[in-house]
Amino acid sequence: MCGIIGYIGPDETGRIVHQGLKNLEYRGYDSAGIALADDTVTIAKTEGQVNELTAPRAEGTTAGIGHTRWSTHGEPTETNAHPHTDCTGEVAVVHNGIIENYEALKADLSETHVFESETDTEVIPHLIERHLHDGISLLSAVQRTTHELEGSYAIAVTAAGHEGIVVAREDSPILLGHSDDATFIGSDATAFIEHTNRVTYLESGDIARITTDEVTIYNDGERIERETETLDWDAEAAGKSGYEHYMLKEIHEQPRALRQAISGRIDELATSVDLDVALPEEYLRSVDEIQIVACGTSYHAGLYAKALLETHADVRVTVHLASEYAFTGDRDPWRTLVLAITQSGETADTLSALRDASRSGARTLALTNTLGSTVTRDADDTIFIRAGPEIGVAATKTFVSQVATATLFAVHLGQVRNALTSQAATELLESLRNLPGAVQQVLDRESVIEHAAETYADSEAFFYIGRQAGYPVALESALKLKEISYDHAEGFAAGELKHGPLALVTSETPVIAILTDEAEAEKTVHNVKEVESRGAPVIGVTSDTVTTTAADTTFEIPACGPLEPLVANVALQLFAYHVANEKDRPIDKPRNLAKSVTVE
Repeated sequence: MCGIIGYIGPDETGRIVHQGLKNLEYRGYDSAGIALADDTVTIAKTEGQVNELTAPRAEGTTAGIGHTRWSTHGEPTETNAHPHTDCTGEVAVVHNGIIENYEALKADLSETHVFESETDTEVIPHLIERHLHDGISLLSAVQRTTHELEGSYAIAVTAAGHEGIVVAREDSPILLGHSDDATFIGSDATAFIEHTNRVTYLESGDIARITTDEVTIYNDGERIERETETLDWDAEAAGKSGYEHYMLKEIHEQPRALRQAISGRIDELATSVDLDVALPEEYLRSVDEIQIVACGTSYHAGLYAKALLETHADVRVTVHLASEYAFTGDRDPWRTLVLAITQSGETADTLSALRDASRSGARTLALTNTLGSTVTRDADDTIFIRAGPEIGVAATKTFVSQVATATLFAVHLGQVRNALTSQAATELLESLRNLPGAVQQVLDRESVIEHAAETYADSEAFFYIGRQAGYPVALESALKLKEISYDHAEGFAAGELKHGPLALVTSETPVIAILTDEAEAEKTVHNVKEVESRGAPVIGVTSDTVTTTAADTTFEIPACGPLEPLVANVALQLFAYHVANEKDRPIDKPRNLAKSVTVE
C-alpha cells in the first residue's frame, strides 16, 4: 500500500527522492518522509501529503530513501511517518507491509530500547541496531533481522557510516532501476520512470546491497543474479499530459489501451485468437470449473468474465472475493483452473488465494497489467492486459482492458472446447475490434455527461441497476462514484430492487440504468418504471432510441454488440468523475484508499 523510493547517484539526492515520492503518492498519502545518509542520517517527515514535505539537503550525500504512507498501525501523524530510526538515530528504515510478530519483538526490545511511534515498522531499525553492535556490516545486520520478522515486507535501510542502501523483500513488491550513473529503488517503476525504464524485480527472500559502484543481490545467504528488463513505457505515459487529473487522463486513454490489449491477438479474418499462453488444449478441454479470484474492480471484471466464459466456452465459472476464498469441497484440482485477476499483480488477498489454489493442486492463470509482478511468478501461466501505467487510485482503463482480454480468453477457450461457433466467435471479435472506436465516441460526448453530473451532484444517493453483463457494470460504476465523490452509491441486479432496495428510492436518489445490448434492456425498463412511480429521476445509458423515452436523462452510446455494456461503463466513469469534480473532491487521492493493496 505504501510507496518506497530510494536513490544512489551523483544528483541532488533529496530532490530525486522527493520527486519519486510525488510519483508514488497514489500508493498512500497519509504522511511522508525522507532520510539521507552519509556519516550522519538526516531525516525530514510530515503528516499529510508529499507537497507538505520539504526535501532535506545534505552536502555530499549520495544515498537517500523515502516513504509515502497508507496507515495500518497508528494514526497518520508525523511521529508515525516513515523513515523510522533506532535509539541512536543512525539507522533509518522505510517499510511497506505488515510485521505480524511486531508485538512480541517490541516487548523483547523494550527492555533496552525506546520506542517513539505506534507502528509495527519501528521494531526493524531497533533490531538492526542490536545486530550492528556485534560489529557486522549493515548487510549482515539486515540479513539477521529478516530471520526474526514474520509477515510481509519490502524495506530499504540506510545507516550512518555504512555505504549505500540495503533492501529486503518478503511478499511486498520492490524493484531496482538502473541508469548509466545511478541506481533507484521503488515500490514500482513509476517511482523513477523519468530517469530509467531498465528494472530488476526482486523476489521474495532477496536482499540487495546497492552502492555507487555495484548492486549485489543475495537469497538465503547466496549471491545470485536477477535479470534486468526494459519496460515498454516511459515518463510521459505516467504523467498527466495536460489533464487536470490522472483519472480523467486514463479514462481518455481507454481507446488506446483497448487497441493495445487486442493488438496482434486477433487474426485478420476475426476468426481466431492468439494469447501467447502455454495452456495445453487437452487440459482446457478437461476443465470442469474455472474459479475466478479477485478484489474490487478486478472482481467486477471477473463477474463480467464469468458471463462471457459460461456463455461462450461451456464451462462452469464461480467468482470469489479473494479475501473470502478457500479451495475446498470435492473439486478435482486437475479439472479446476483458478484465474486470478489483479491489475498490479501484487494484491495481497488475491496472491494468498492463488497460493491456496496452487497448494491444493489446481492449475493457476493470472490476468494482470504488470510485467514482473509477483503474480506472474506465482501463477502457472499469465495473460497481460497491456493497459499501460494507471496512476489514478480509481481504476478505469484497467477494467475495460481486463474485460477485453477476458473476452479473448473466452473465445480461445470456447474454440478449444468446440463450444463456440465460428459465427459467434466472429461476432465477439468484431465487437472487440469496434470497442475502441465506440469508447472514443462516448468520450467525444463528454460535455453532455458533465452537464448531467452538475445537475445531479447534490443528490442524497445513487443507485445503479443492470442485468446480465449490465450487472457487473452497475457494481463497478457505483464503486467509481463512491470512491471519488464520497456519495452513497450502490449497484444492484435490476430485478432485485423490489426485494428490498426499493425502500430506499426517493425523489432525491437518481437511478442509473444500463439499458444496453447483452443487459436485457426490455426487462430493465420495467424496473425503471418501478422507480419512476416512486418519484426517482432516471438516467438511462443506451444505444436504442426506443428506450431513451424511459429515462429522464439519457447518455446515448454507440451500438457495440456483446460488449456494449463496457461502452456504457465509460459513460458512467465520466459521470462519476464530473460529480466528484463538481464537489471539488481530491479525485486522484480519495481519502483512506490506495492504488495497490499489498496487505491482507
